[in-house]
Amino acid sequence: MLVSRIHPEKNSSAFFDKLRSAAAISLLLAGTAPSFAQIPQQAPQQTAPPAPGLPPAPNPTQPLFMRDTPHDYSKERGYWKNPLAPYSPITVPPPSFLNSVQLDHLISNGKIYLSLGDAVLLALQNNYDIAIQRLNLDIADVDLLHAKSGIAGIRGISSGLVTGTQGGSTASVSSVGGGPGGAGSGSSVAGTGPGGLSLSTNGAGPTPENFDPALAGTIELNHVVQPESSPLFSGGLPSINQNTNTYNFTLSKGFITGTNMQVTFDNTRTTTDNPFTFFSPTLTSTFNFSLTQHLLQGFGTGVNGRFIVQAKNDRRIADSIFRQQLLYTINQVENIYWGLVSSYEDVQSRQHALDQSTSLEKDDEKQLQIGSMAPLDVVNAKSQMSSDQQALISSQNTLEYQQLVMKQAISRNLDDPALANAPIIPTDRVSLAETPEEHMSVDELVREAEANRPDVEQAALNLKIDEITLKAVKNGLLPVLDVQAFYGAEGLGGAVSPFCNPIILQAFGVTGGCTALKSTGYGTVFGNLFDSSGPNKGVEFTMNIPLRNRPAQADQARSQIEYRKAQMSLQQLYIQIRMNVISQQYALTNDRAAVNAAISNHDYNQQSLDAEIKKLHLGASTTANVLSQQKGLAAADAQLIAARARYATDRAAFEQTLASTLDRYGISILDAVTGQVHTKPVILGLEPAQTLPDVQPPTQQQQLQQQEQQQQQPPPQPQATQPQTPPSSNPQ
Repeated sequence: MLVSRIHPEKNSSAFFDKLRSAAAISLLLAGTAPSFAQIPQQAPQQTAPPAPGLPPAPNPTQPLFMRDTPHDYSKERGYWKNPLAPYSPITVPPPSFLNSVQLDHLISNGKIYLSLGDAVLLALQNNYDIAIQRLNLDIADVDLLHAKSGIAGIRGISSGLVTGTQGGSTASVSSVGGGPGGAGSGSSVAGTGPGGLSLSTNGAGPTPENFDPALAGTIELNHVVQPESSPLFSGGLPSINQNTNTYNFTLSKGFITGTNMQVTFDNTRTTTDNPFTFFSPTLTSTFNFSLTQHLLQGFGTGVNGRFIVQAKNDRRIADSIFRQQLLYTINQVENIYWGLVSSYEDVQSRQHALDQSTSLEKDDEKQLQIGSMAPLDVVNAKSQMSSDQQALISSQNTLEYQQLVMKQAISRNLDDPALANAPIIPTDRVSLAETPEEHMSVDELVREAEANRPDVEQAALNLKIDEITLKAVKNGLLPVLDVQAFYGAEGLGGAVSPFCNPIILQAFGVTGGCTALKSTGYGTVFGNLFDSSGPNKGVEFTMNIPLRNRPAQADQARSQIEYRKAQMSLQQLYIQIRMNVISQQYALTNDRAAVNAAISNHDYNQQSLDAEIKKLHLGASTTANVLSQQKGLAAADAQLIAARARYATDRAAFEQTLASTLDRYGISILDAVTGQVHTKPVILGLEPAQTLPDVQPPTQQQQLQQQEQQQQQPPPQPQATQPQTPPSSNPQ
């Protein structure tokens, strides 16, 4: 640490020489000061092509600070109208736990007739994942307010999606973001730092100045009675009484240029009965004003304002994550909806299979009564009917749970009896009509995905944050060189002490007695601070040179490596997007072919069953053959239901991969961010359900009754009949 103080009244030439040197250094540094990436303006900017071997230059969307409420938490509360506002807590309104009125409008005759558009609309209004993610926007605003104060470091934002909604699992690229010192993300961390975290260099570099002015004050009232052991210095008094009142104030403020201002104003009023004191009360006033400027490390607006820029980028990342949450949750609701449709179709298929096996069992009973059917065939038919009953009960229970999953995804309160007891009937089915995306080229789809994907936008913004860190740690390599200019003065005065002793004054060479002293008031004392009657002024240079500088070297090297990792991750993300687009485009084509094949297989099995039943009625077949055909039809039904569900979910996932769901469904993100969405999204590629059967899930009592009936029903008894004759080859 090197400190040099120059007092101009002692050495004027040296003072001006060093002052010129400091000015030259300042001008040199001003030309080479680091400039940090700022948020782009609304007008698009032209970017240079990337260097060979580097990922393409990111082009994030323009700033769109979305807010869920009119209140802007990034703005401070000033003193106007309420001087106590900056020191009073703010009240965040409590959340709403009531369902939106649109949900009540869908209930008819105790049932909820739900289309896919209604499900998406209710999710935008009621889903807790989206509602929780909205609050992260306010947290990002609060972080921006914190960064404006200049205090080192910001707390960061939540960097992940909210996945509290159950059902409809969907895959999504994880988000990125956070504040300085965030935990490293990766498959595993071999070594960790303090607290078990792998910390990044985000936030490293010189500490910014505190931009918020701080006023500190001390008021002290002190009374002292000091006994004296010798009358020599007390004028013969056994003790001295002294009252001291202190009024000291300090104002400090930092500036974004790396400048720190400090103003101190100290005042003392002392009364005493000591005869050696000329004035009582004695008025002492001291004033000092100093400006300290960083010339190397910590110099410039880039270093000291970097956290404000980072907080603004984090705010944009929060907007991007909210958009990603919308895409994720809408896709999840779509998956839940198609799962509900599959459950309904499965119940219909199981009910149809039970009706067929029941009809076959009744026909076999009649044949057994007239002696044209073997008892074993009847037992076989009863066994199949019991299996179909159990399968139907299981399918109905699955449907009931799937309805509950849908309710928790589109509502906030499941305690409402009207909602809890109302079954949900899906009214939409997926259409096999080709989507426009299937006719677009891969390059067009990839460009659309790269332009719309929130994770690409977040990666680009984090690259900007890394660039800020790069320049901050580079500045941290420099030694500390500060210049301080200060001006101070001291004023003294007061009234002539009533305990003034002329003999003592004469002993000190003051003639004329106590009347020779001049009493002065506080106004004169205060004026002496600025009339150069007692000045204290000068310039101070402070230097601190780390001789090995290893921590700064390590931070600078690590920040470079982390930046290269981020570049490679962004390039890898582009490749993943291309692969996902190609894969899902192929998947849609394969899914449609699978659905068409499943329809043909279903038609074939249905016709085969009908033919086998006719042959059974004509005596040309057996019950075992009919049951085999029924099992084949049930398997074909399950295959068709699964193929349709896979096609519907893959098509919704394709929209999420392209990040075009909001545009294609006509959803306004500004409405979604407030939850005030009242227009049902328009979803293409749907068709109304052909039939809406009244499928009711069984209650537990109904299941027990069905099981008891099956257990109490006696097995069929063989009857004495004439031997059966095999059917002739020509039944006619």
